Amino acid sequence: MSSTPTNEPHYIELKRRLQEINDIQAASAVLDWDQATYMPSGGAIARGQQLGTLKKIAHEKFSDPAIGELLERLHSYEKSLPYDSIAASLIRVTRKDYQRALQIPPEFTQRLSQHQAATYRAWAQARSENHFPTVQPYLEKTLELSQEQAQYFTGWQHIADPLIDQYDEGMTVKAVRSLFTPLREQLIPIVEAIKTAPQIDDRCLHQFYPEAEQLNFGQCVVFRLGYDFNRGRQDKTLHPFMTKFSLGDVRITTRVNEQDIAEALFSTIHEAGHGMYEQGINTELERTPLANGVSAGVHESQSRLWENMVGRSRGFWEWFYPQLQGTFIRQLRQTSSHNFYRAINKVQPSLIRTEADEVTYNLHVMIRFDLELALLEGKLQIKDLPAAWNERYKTDLGVTPQHDSEGVLQDVHWYLGTIGGMFQGYTLGNLMAAQFYQTAITQDPEIPFEIERGRFQLLYQWLKQNIYHSGRQYTPNELIERVTGHPLQIEPLIQYIRQKYSYLYQVEF
Repeated sequence: MSSTPTNEPHYIELKRRLQEINDIQAASAVLDWDQATYMPSGGAIARGQQLGTLKKIAHEKFSDPAIGELLERLHSYEKSLPYDSIAASLIRVTRKDYQRALQIPPEFTQRLSQHQAATYRAWAQARSENHFPTVQPYLEKTLELSQEQAQYFTGWQHIADPLIDQYDEGMTVKAVRSLFTPLREQLIPIVEAIKTAPQIDDRCLHQFYPEAEQLNFGQCVVFRLGYDFNRGRQDKTLHPFMTKFSLGDVRITTRVNEQDIAEALFSTIHEAGHGMYEQGINTELERTPLANGVSAGVHESQSRLWENMVGRSRGFWEWFYPQLQGTFIRQLRQTSSHNFYRAINKVQPSLIRTEADEVTYNLHVMIRFDLELALLEGKLQIKDLPAAWNERYKTDLGVTPQHDSEGVLQDVHWYLGTIGGMFQGYTLGNLMAAQFYQTAITQDPEIPFEIERGRFQLLYQWLKQNIYHSGRQYTPNELIERVTGHPLQIEPLIQYIRQKYSYLYQVEF
């Protein structure tokens, strides 16, 4: 990637305006983080007003005609620069974001932000009480706002298309289905074959593991992977997430189950994967639209790669298991590293997406994606959502939620965002993770051996150089082609799953 110094006055003015907008957005992110971590519930209404005001101001500043005039004046300058220069990339990405922002009134942004803050509070209460009706009217309003947002954009085949494109540029309902359908067809026989094999004993995971020791061990792990605690921190929340206020302040969160050591550990690795991505972005891009991950799917590829392909690998536990066993000697003294490795990779249809195994995980995503489309199309009403959710879980995974908290209330996304656009990124991320990791170890076969020795710099530096550093300079499709030499494919993920789980379960797929 080349950097292009410039004295072009219009470019300098554009950057100045973008930096000011970025600062407002970063302040909003701090308030969002506080709401999900430490804010008392009584502050929800005021917090919604504060966020609504800040996001409206940021939207108004970004959709200012002066931005459009600067972009127009910079058109010929952009064309004179190399495509991958920082200046050309910033102008190109800003123009795309600007054109999208023009479609949405700032007043709508304010309304949506205020509603999201109130909905998050209602969701937290509903989840703790296992009572969907508490948040139902809020979610009905969220659906209305989601449909309204989609209707600001014209020329799309499906109402969900502009919402999907917002998070995963270049993707549509049709494109997502073209990947999901064959992936599902490949996964279902694997799940069925595993059901016939002797089941793995994972009781070692379900003992009492004190919270403080879990948190400390998880932090030691992600520090060794490459997460920089001088530019980040970890806190607890209801639903783990990563957030960034600057490239020097990238924070992660987790939640702890003292009866399941895997929950906090793998959510910590997962969110650290997001965090390392943001920490690895070129500092020259700071305070501009380029200083972010490419898309929801690319971002998820990094969290899933570190969580699963590294964190659930045999090599990883060759190094870390003696340390884990030493920390929890009473719980794990009778458990070998091999049996622990098998336990954390047990395949079992389950209710909770974030705790699902690698083989069934994408079926969870497909359920949510289909439900979102039905809601946006008007084929499913919010009041019927819990029943529809439970029926799909019974049909697709053979399990039925006993209450709303392990069903329709488990994920925060619909209650802190909009309906439509987010969930497909999780499976797209799994596909990308497999394709990126396959490419990495093909180009540097030493990576797996280094992981066995507790050394992660080879992989981290490969990812930083090929994915992290460039921020948003390339579209998702451009990035995948540049890094792997191929468009997004399902084959690397299927190959990875077949190889790993045929060994674990001693079955042929």
